[in-house]
Amino acid sequence: MAAHLKKRVYEEFSKVVQIPHEETPAKKLRLSKPSKSAALHIDLCKATNSTDALQYLLQFARKPVEAESVEGVVRILLEHYYKETDNSVRLKIASLLGLLSKTQGFSPDCIVDDAINTLSNEKSHQVLAQLLDTLLVIGTQLPESPALRLRLVEVAYKHLSDTYFGVRNKCLQLLGCLGMVDAPLGKENEGAGLRDVQSIISDYFGDQDPRVRTAALKAMLQLHERGMKIHQIIYDQACRLLTDDYEQVRSAAVQMVWVLSQLYPESIVPIPSSNEEIRLVDDAFGKISHMVSDGSWMVRVQAAKTLGSMLQVSPHFLEQTLDKKLMSDLRRKRTAHERAKELFASGEFSSGRKWADDAPKEKLDTNTVNLIASGACGAFVHGLEDEMFEVRIAAVEALCQLARSSPSFAEKCLDFLVDMFNDEIEEVRLQSIHVLREISTHITLREDQLDTVLAVLEDSSRDIREALHELLCYTNVSTKECIQLALLELLKNLNKYPTDRNSVWKCLKFLGSRHPTLVLPLVPELLSTHPYFDTPEPDMDDPAYIAVLVLVFNAAKSCPTMPALFSDHTFRHYAYLRDSLSHLVPPLRLPGRKQVYGLDSVDSGPGSGSVESAQLFLQQSLNRVSTIQNLEAPGAQDLLDLTIRDLLRLGELQTELAGAADFCATYLRCQLLLMKALQEKLWNMAVPLCLKQNVTATAAAQQILEETYKLEFLYSGLESRQVATIHHVRLQAKALQLVLTARTRQGLDLLISSCEKFLQDVESFQRLFLTELPHLQDSFVDKLLELMPRLSSCKPVELVKILQTTLRQSGLLQLRLPEQIHRATATIIEPTGESDNPLRFTSGLVVALDIDATLEHVQDPQNTVKVQVLYPDGQSHVIHPKPGDFRKPGPHRHRLITQVYLSHTAWTEPSQIEVRLLLAYSSSSTSLTSPSKLGWSENLESLPPAEAAVEGTIPFSKAVKVFIMPKPARR
Repeated sequence: MAAHLKKRVYEEFSKVVQIPHEETPAKKLRLSKPSKSAALHIDLCKATNSTDALQYLLQFARKPVEAESVEGVVRILLEHYYKETDNSVRLKIASLLGLLSKTQGFSPDCIVDDAINTLSNEKSHQVLAQLLDTLLVIGTQLPESPALRLRLVEVAYKHLSDTYFGVRNKCLQLLGCLGMVDAPLGKENEGAGLRDVQSIISDYFGDQDPRVRTAALKAMLQLHERGMKIHQIIYDQACRLLTDDYEQVRSAAVQMVWVLSQLYPESIVPIPSSNEEIRLVDDAFGKISHMVSDGSWMVRVQAAKTLGSMLQVSPHFLEQTLDKKLMSDLRRKRTAHERAKELFASGEFSSGRKWADDAPKEKLDTNTVNLIASGACGAFVHGLEDEMFEVRIAAVEALCQLARSSPSFAEKCLDFLVDMFNDEIEEVRLQSIHVLREISTHITLREDQLDTVLAVLEDSSRDIREALHELLCYTNVSTKECIQLALLELLKNLNKYPTDRNSVWKCLKFLGSRHPTLVLPLVPELLSTHPYFDTPEPDMDDPAYIAVLVLVFNAAKSCPTMPALFSDHTFRHYAYLRDSLSHLVPPLRLPGRKQVYGLDSVDSGPGSGSVESAQLFLQQSLNRVSTIQNLEAPGAQDLLDLTIRDLLRLGELQTELAGAADFCATYLRCQLLLMKALQEKLWNMAVPLCLKQNVTATAAAQQILEETYKLEFLYSGLESRQVATIHHVRLQAKALQLVLTARTRQGLDLLISSCEKFLQDVESFQRLFLTELPHLQDSFVDKLLELMPRLSSCKPVELVKILQTTLRQSGLLQLRLPEQIHRATATIIEPTGESDNPLRFTSGLVVALDIDATLEHVQDPQNTVKVQVLYPDGQSHVIHPKPGDFRKPGPHRHRLITQVYLSHTAWTEPSQIEVRLLLAYSSSSTSLTSPSKLGWSENLESLPPAEAAVEGTIPFSKAVKVFIMPKPARR
């Protein structure tokens, strides 16, 4: 008992009380940057002459300046400006003041007074012009200050009388950019604020310097762009400037006349030296048509382009541009009363005693009675025959714009456009084909015109031939001889250029569907049928015979009497082509046949109702998946599996929703992989007992990362919320990788660096998607951001435990679909991969393989699309096509036509290589703050650290196998 009491006494006296250690708060250091103004002041004080000062200023201009340092720098610059006597240094200081005024976060109103004061004492004209330019920059940076703008306009008006053209130019530019739109009129005060800005600017249309006249016209156009309605009295002045000696003035005057013709199209203007009056838009059209014959090719180009946008002009003025002779309806006609009055005024009949006593008393000039100047006649004829191809292209484009709005004019200009198919410049020929394609709904080609058009099929340029095929798809022809001629020329094209096969077939498909009645009388001849004798069955491997069948079958769709002319083997060939080339051969209901090859429901295509029901099914599937939080793990995984299968099948059935369905299926696949990786048995067992499951989870995390990059870069039309959801899944995958790294005990240093990297990723997510965080309530990221202060200060092991718990507790984030999602796809047309004949070449040398592919919904293909060639020995070559290899035949659609050079060592027998297209991506492209968007004065060091860029490629086309055979070199 005593021993027990003794032990208790010792226990009571040996009790240790541990006082919690209070951590002293870490001292925060504030790094102060050296003052830019002080450094500039020291440099300028060290300068011994103007050359040194200019060098210091040039060095300073290359360095960024923070917004809070700008005002101090400006004061130093102004102080040195007043001391400096050299003009070049003052000019550079004035230029720097304008650059500093553009700094984001700096309000330049504090330097306006100083900048204006320097104007009054400045003697150099060049410096004066630069100071006015600085004031223009300040005025545009402060658009909400009308008092300041009025003050700057007064300054500009005051210096308009300067003798130097540069000063007058800057003053006019300042008036055009800052002149008040609602400035009142007044003659009693000559102040700029109370005088109309337009009248001030128009005074300088007659300036002695052509550069000032050009600046005055551009200032007036600037007023128009800012919303001020130009006065009609400017029209006469602008028309006089069309005959100026300098091309810059004439070019600006053409634009000014066009603006006034759009503002006052129905106003009536008199014709000089006559009593006639015409609409202003017609008069302007005639004057601009005259400029198509200008001496400067740049003015001719602008005049031709401007004519294309004058859609309100009268038809007879429009048609006059196609005839070099003046039409009678544009010549003023004298009435019978006028002719009788003239005869009466001439007096009695001539007696013959005096020479020419019966001559008319007034000699009339033929040019003065025309409604349009004779030089403007045949403006488009002159434009299409111009020596400069830029003028010809502009004339062709203008014809297109005018012909689209006037069917009668389209018919009249058809011959001129067809003649342009023989132009010596390929770009002109191609543009002419595109123009004729756009106005094809208004025209019908005659046989002689079609003959000229089809002659272009012999062109060596693939772009020209395919553009002509596209034109023939939408062209109407007049007779069956035209159909026969077109088919014959297309078959010649197919024989000469076998690579045009798909384009020729598509052309004949549309040609047949548009002209069924013209194809009908040609069917016996085309199919080589005979009413009494059996004819031999043609070869189905012949592309020319397939082309004829495509023409006939598409015509038979709208002509029910045509199938009666088919022979038995034609029906068999139809069944074969209907399966192999279903996009070219339509479904037909053939009478008297047991097998019905086409149904009305198929013929009509999927209706809007089926698309709406498919959209409803897609939304219901996503809503059903959102309920997996209430299910056990096996049931939730089964539900995800079934939903993914349904979505993939939906994408196959409804092509309109293929992108959205594939996007949702890929997102749900990521969730399924994440759910399998976070199973109970993996995390409740020791690492040595579940190595296989650990490897599976690591592979799943890597696969999720790859799928998220596909989701982000393979689909277009994503909104910010979908991108945030994708990055959220990627962050979960990175957290899973970090937890697995800690479980495998790969080293403390690696774990610490991985933790730091993950915390940077979380901060980057918060910075990029700050506006989307309210939509991510109770998500994995939301919980991490709540624990962020704790995560930043805890040890790596504790961080991993928190991540593991948060990962397993976070649920599925609901996916919200945008209105339109498209998946980037690519189809390789050539090579087809069907040939068994190997491509033979000598080892060590190269052979060219032609690649022809169609790209759908690919953004910036010139920088992202690559060609991969995979050899049988595992070697892989990635080729970046040239930008010129890409064409854009339509919206969201590109065409890649390029060559890939293959080379290898000698093989003993032929083998296959795989060719596929890759889509390159870089995660840095999603950053909201890129260095290229920074202003002159922004500092890169002040930006938060961004996520390290991850680059990779995604295969987005099926692989095509090509036989090749490198032969050993002969000795």
